[in-house]
Amino acid sequence: MKAVALLKKYHACKESVESVGEMSVKEAWLACDRGDWMLCIYSLLYPENKVQLTTAKAFCAATVKHLMKDKRSIDAVHAAMTGEISKNKRNAASYAADAAYADADADAAYAAYAAYAAAADAYAYAAAADAADADAYAADAYAADARLKNRKLTASICRQLLSIGDF
Repeated sequence: MKAVALLKKYHACKESVESVGEMSVKEAWLACDRGDWMLCIYSLLYPENKVQLTTAKAFCAATVKHLMKDKRSIDAVHAAMTGEISKNKRNAASYAADAAYADADADAAYAAYAAYAAAADAYAYAAAADAADADAYAADAYAADARLKNRKLTASICRQLLSIGDF
């Protein structure tokens, strides 16, 4: 199956549809440099794989742990990284990180939201997207470069922790 058909089926953004060209889904997965897009498509293709998805989101959020100023956010990421916590504990961790998000300044808020998204049963793309955004907002001088590096890092994390079937 062509990746473009799959992306259009799920109403993906124009940029992602254009980026895949004539690639198959597998080729697009291997070539993608956007962890946020990969988490999103994985959540749509495999909604039943919450443990794997939560773990991947947590590892993506951990890429901006250095920007998290509230222990509740850091604890939420650590809880989600184990991949073996119950839904109730995931929810408690996400609520704690959400509270940290509300208390944070602008830079830390993006990192705290990444922690919330990692622990929550929220839309999957949020952790990687906010991880990339957090790095981008962290320092004006290298914001664009940091964002690109973080996107590539989270894409690599997704390829390591998530696998897609043949289409």
